[in-house]
Amino acid sequence: MSKARLDAAAVTRYSKKIGRKGMTAAERMKAMRQRRRSIGVREVRLNLPDARASLVKKRIAGQAAMLSGKSEDEALNWIEAVSEFDNDAAR
Repeated sequence: MSKARLDAAAVTRYSKKIGRKGMTAAERMKAMRQRRRSIGVREVRLNLPDARASLVKKRIAGQAAMLSGKSEDEALNWIEAVSEFDNDAAR
């Protein structure tokens, strides 16, 4: 059999029930989540602003323009002071 030829039985994405157990995609996802939960892992989905979108770029630019140098310096100094606790040499 040619490597370029796809075996119809091997292509499963178009059938409703696939796999040895005959599970649908929803059933496989449910089983995967249960397996992960059993080892203490759970799925988390995040919705983030798309930094490529012009509206988001404008919003970020507006927020960046409102930043003051003094408050940013205070925040960076605080972060540096707190990060020393993570340094083993500081303990």
